[in-house]
Amino acid sequence: MGDLSRRKMLGWTALAPLAGATSLVAGSSVARAAVAAATGVGTPTRSEVARQRIQRQNLPNVPLLTHEGKQVRFYDDLIKDKIVTMNFFYTKCDEICPAVTANLVTVQKLLGPDVGKKIFMYSFTLKPEEDDVKAIKAYREMFHAKPGWTFLTGTPADLEKIRRGIGFQYPDPAIDKDKSQHIGNVRYGNEPLMLWAACPGLGNAPYLAESISWMLRPETNRIQPS
Repeated sequence: MGDLSRRKMLGWTALAPLAGATSLVAGSSVARAAVAAATGVGTPTRSEVARQRIQRQNLPNVPLLTHEGKQVRFYDDLIKDKIVTMNFFYTKCDEICPAVTANLVTVQKLLGPDVGKKIFMYSFTLKPEEDDVKAIKAYREMFHAKPGWTFLTGTPADLEKIRRGIGFQYPDPAIDKDKSQHIGNVRYGNEPLMLWAACPGLGNAPYLAESISWMLRPETNRIQPS
């Protein structure tokens, strides 16, 4: 397993790709005009333009398969208009993956009935060439994941687009190619409000659950750490 402290450091800085996309387009009148011309709708607001830019650059609408064998689109079906958590794993990983998955089982329990209704959890395989629907379903069942937490596979190229889009990569290409060194982060966010953050998947489960609950709308009760 790679250096855990490096993973933790990257966990706290990994929100840059999504946050940066917002700042780049917030004041772009040229981009707003282009979107309006393409859609035939009135000039979009700054927020609309920013959200569209984030989607294009960071949330590719690629096809995927769920652990139930259902075909879905990453952005349209999984992310759009939702509060989500996202992490990567592979079924034959015997180091960080099982530990992160087990921690997320606790997080799911702490989030309670909100999972599957207000918050949606997603885990994507890093090795789709090995992890077909049968494999990811068995992995999910091994950890007794509850409804509202979906495991997904797809083509290597499409999953790589997602991984890079949400910022789960090392600056060093040599380390980045080594799947056993993969970042054990959890990305979480409120897509319509463009609120995104990340933290280590091995972080304290109550505080991870609390942080995810911050993405709920203000009128929703938040989890208090015990």
